[in-house]
Amino acid sequence: MTRPAGQRTRRVSILAFDDVEALDLAGPYEVFTTTSRMQQRAMPAAPPPFEVACVARTTSPVRMRAGLPVVPAFAFADAPPSDELVVPGGVVDAAMACPETLAWIAGASHEAEIVASVCTGAFLLAAARVVESGPVTTHWEDIDDLRRRFPRLEVRENVRWVDQGRIVTSAGITAGIDMSLHLVARLAGEALALRTARQMDFAWSRPSP
Repeated sequence: MTRPAGQRTRRVSILAFDDVEALDLAGPYEVFTTTSRMQQRAMPAAPPPFEVACVARTTSPVRMRAGLPVVPAFAFADAPPSDELVVPGGVVDAAMACPETLAWIAGASHEAEIVASVCTGAFLLAAARVVESGPVTTHWEDIDDLRRRFPRLEVRENVRWVDQGRIVTSAGITAGIDMSLHLVARLAGEALALRTARQMDFAWSRPSP
């Protein structure tokens, strides 16, 4: 396996908050960690392409929407800079009303090379003023609400993800896995993304050429 020129280990930070949708968080987590495992299996001496950690307001357990707890690796106050920030969705009302959460998203986004959202995570990016215009998407059930709350956004429907370059947003839940594989292809090569999807037994939905 040939690594793309200039590839390095990128730090992926995934936001965690109470009532986060479990697969919005765990899907990207699985993609990026599996990608690193696949590359290291083929190239044991090479650095992994991704280092992944969950970040929350504190390091106390976060209770996901379905009730499953997750323990963040870092709190906002001590989280290292992110190369790639992933903001998942779920029930985001409390997170949108939390100044600390919005401030951290804004600060981490400023440092990151790529900022991505899954599902209703797009509301958090908009509320934090990380994305204020241009094309985005979210869960089909929330399309109208996103348009109403943030009328300057060009909210697209019937797509799995929208790539603005630095800002990438996905539709609901499993679309976050498709988006994450797309980001792996962008950052570490399509061959490694395909190998990751196969390892996960996941039918990667990609746009037509």
